[in-house]
Amino acid sequence: MPLPEKITYALAVLALYALMCGAFAWQHRRRQAEARRRVAALLPATPGVPAWWVTYASQTGQAEALALQTAQALHTAGVPVRLAPLGELGLADLRQADRLLCVASTYGEGDPPDSAARFARQVMASADVSLSHLHVGLLALGDTAYAHYCGFGRALDAWLRARGALPLFERIDVDKSDPEALRQWRQHLAHLAGTSDLPDWEAPALQPWRLRARRHLNPGSVGEPVHHLELVPSAGALPDWQAGDLAQVEVPGAPGAPRDYSIASVPADGALHLLVRRSRRADGQPGVASGWLTEGLALDGTAMLRVRAHAGFRIAGNADRPLILIGNGTGLAGLRGHLRGRLAAAGRLHDAASAPRPPDVAPMWLLFGERQSAHDAHHREEIDAWARQGWLSRVDWVFSRDQAQRRYVQHALADAAGAVRDWVGRGAALYVCGSLDGMAGEVDRTLRGILGDQALEDLAAQGRYRRDVY
Repeated sequence: MPLPEKITYALAVLALYALMCGAFAWQHRRRQAEARRRVAALLPATPGVPAWWVTYASQTGQAEALALQTAQALHTAGVPVRLAPLGELGLADLRQADRLLCVASTYGEGDPPDSAARFARQVMASADVSLSHLHVGLLALGDTAYAHYCGFGRALDAWLRARGALPLFERIDVDKSDPEALRQWRQHLAHLAGTSDLPDWEAPALQPWRLRARRHLNPGSVGEPVHHLELVPSAGALPDWQAGDLAQVEVPGAPGAPRDYSIASVPADGALHLLVRRSRRADGQPGVASGWLTEGLALDGTAMLRVRAHAGFRIAGNADRPLILIGNGTGLAGLRGHLRGRLAAAGRLHDAASAPRPPDVAPMWLLFGERQSAHDAHHREEIDAWARQGWLSRVDWVFSRDQAQRRYVQHALADAAGAVRDWVGRGAALYVCGSLDGMAGEVDRTLRGILGDQALEDLAAQGRYRRDVY
């Protein structure tokens, strides 16, 4: 190619890169502005009239979404509203409030969501406070598959009542988005607001998606098969989603609600990617959902699916921060979503393997655990390529069965305690994705040992410690 043509080509590439960066920045600013507009619209509209507090304790974003719908419905009915995460409330706020509506989810076996951990540890530890002036309505979200169903919501309800708070109505427990329970909540809100015209809160309809590709990632592994799936809408364009969001898949013959899966891609990939491990039931049969997705659903077959925002695991205010990404197994999906999200924001999603990280893009560190390096290093080729170009400043692969003594991701984290403190001191955010049993709890305990309980809870309150665990 002659030199003038090379220069023209290079200038065209630079111009295209600038346009892409500008488009991503515009979308980010637009989302931020929309979030500010929604919150501002819910501030008290009538001077001198006390606002109702609408609060939420959310792990996956469902409680936050329901709280926002609650606040918007009350605001539309003329009720002044203050909307905030439960973790931002203190005793002074509770003493001044007159009415409090709370949507509270539960993490794991009865624990508070990460964003509410400080409230549970500090505010709920107060035994001598009187809240006899406070009128409370509580919606507790949970899953009857867990022993401590709606555990945190029930504990919060008991604490408020023990302090003398007066229930506006009996606590409503919601099992996996039960529509009847949500209808009861809306009915109570309509009665309190003096209206019978509150909007319907049904989830968006499931849409048909086509399985475009499926690849077995770990042949020869001692663990169950893990598959990478790519799905595209059967008709129309890809919907918009953000790194950290979830896909809800309806599985034929599976009882209850659609199954949640962490999305391993961003819209710029042109498809929705999932990582699914085939589970095995006690009788030796494959799990209903994972068996269908990894074996039963034919290539080019149709799955009914919708995308669900997962506010608690999105990048949010951490777009320019260093990231420490920690996970195991198919939890790599949620972490890969954030890796690809940062590459997309930098305009380098499709050429990051050959383009060095610019100095103005914050670094990332991946700690990932699986069984055997020979079989279970999922997506190692692309991860190693990103590491060579500096997009990943550090990668710690941890394989539990590659040595006589079992080694897990929390052990690698403990060994790197000094580096963790250094990264956090420079503003890093921590994202954890993977198994609830074992990994997530051990990683949390290790981080508390490295940083201290208060520091970790402060990070969670700031949105710098986020988890997507199952």
